[in-house]
Amino acid sequence: MKIYGLTGGIASGKSTASRMFREQGAEVLDADVLAREVVEPGTPGLAAVAKRFPGVVGPDGQLDRAKLGTRIFGDPAERAALNALLHPLIRERFLQRTQALAESGVKRLLYDVPLLIESGLHETMEGVVLVWVPRDIQRQRLMRRDGLSEEAAEARLAAQLPLDGKRAHAHWVVDNSGSPESTREQVHAVWTELLARS
Repeated sequence: MKIYGLTGGIASGKSTASRMFREQGAEVLDADVLAREVVEPGTPGLAAVAKRFPGVVGPDGQLDRAKLGTRIFGDPAERAALNALLHPLIRERFLQRTQALAESGVKRLLYDVPLLIESGLHETMEGVVLVWVPRDIQRQRLMRRDGLSEEAAEARLAAQLPLDGKRAHAHWVVDNSGSPESTREQVHAVWTELLARS
């Protein structure tokens, strides 16, 4: 099975592109879904996060993502500590899923990972698809989507490698700054090319 990375940045429209790839018939594995699974109530992952970051588990036993986000977004050391706890668990879950998909006959997989390049995972992929928008559009979308001030939006953007920096590692770029139709056409072109690769 060939595994291709699908990445972007916060508010770049990666989820939209991911949905469009699925509509084309692509099998997409979402790292965010895996990340949520490894911190479900009762998991060793949640226990580890609760121990390292006291107060981030709500009364319902669920991880309070907003509270955890506030703790880690402005602090690279705290973010690194969280990643050190969760990345091995996510990796293990990824290997289980990809093995099951390969056994079921899936020939191509898109692995949707926000921090694909920052984590170095792109080096293990057959190729990288980047969902890109200009930074000013990214900032405006983030402010509108999450109700953030410009300063708060910039802090979130600063926590990730800029999209222009990710471009150097991409084999295909989907420019998501135009219409949904334009994005869909680009997704179709990329998927057609992936299908043509033996």
